[in-house]
Amino acid sequence: MGTPIAYFRGRWMPLEEATVSIATHALNYGTGCFEGIRAYYNKASDRLFLFRVREHYERFHASCRILRIEVPHSVDELCQLTVELLRRNPMRQDVYVRPLAFKADPVIKVSLDGIADQFGLFAVPLGDYLPTQGIHVMVSPWRRIDDNAVPARAKITGSYINTAIAVSDAHAAGFDDCIFLNEDGHVSEGSAANLFMVRKGALVTPPVTDNLLEGITREVIFELARDQQIPVVERHIDRTELYVAEEVFLVGTGVQVVPVVSIDHRPVGEGQMGPITQSLQALYFATVRGENLRYQHWLTPVE
Repeated sequence: MGTPIAYFRGRWMPLEEATVSIATHALNYGTGCFEGIRAYYNKASDRLFLFRVREHYERFHASCRILRIEVPHSVDELCQLTVELLRRNPMRQDVYVRPLAFKADPVIKVSLDGIADQFGLFAVPLGDYLPTQGIHVMVSPWRRIDDNAVPARAKITGSYINTAIAVSDAHAAGFDDCIFLNEDGHVSEGSAANLFMVRKGALVTPPVTDNLLEGITREVIFELARDQQIPVVERHIDRTELYVAEEVFLVGTGVQVVPVVSIDHRPVGEGQMGPITQSLQALYFATVRGENLRYQHWLTPVE
């Protein structure tokens, strides 16, 4: 790969030139929205496949609507720009694409009104964000942000300080990641991933009203599980249910499908990846790399 190319201020430029002032509103107040989109490399066909790119940009538009940011491109245009971005940055490996829209004026003003918006797009190589064979987590003493304070269903840049504080404390305590509870004391999600557990052969996950991101990978797991005749239940989850679950795993664009093998120093099930997690993980990776024809409608090839 040569000089990385980004799309910023309506044109293509070297990534190193896509910069902002330290007075930029979003840098000072966290007033931006972003997405994380993966493209997977299939070595056999020598092709990249964007995974569910349209759904990501639909969510991107929804996040920006909440934060009163005008996106200068339609969902279709954003999909086309992303394909072009990967053509201009040819990479024979897995890739992470980052669209970002933010309040751009250099102004000292705690508000969303009367401030110009800007959009940028770039891509970087990215392998596994967390170990896919199993992680050790803790239940964080920090609570998940509440919808009536900072909405978790929007991917707002400033809100990820909630994740940064919690996951840094988890790392300092010797864990790989953490699980958030909401203000009601129910399980919400991982630090930056949705959570599933297995109880009595069924997949159980918190509802989106428990202050979690409406995950695209979460929806994928719903469909993969139902196609495998695995029942899926959305309901509140108590903290101690995690300690007696047969399996627990986290899902997200970044983390993909990651088994949790211990929580608060208690083994989950047998203390290793369980059979349902293993089956869904294998199906997920086959799907995103274009090896499973049943779900090819989720893929956008980069020719």
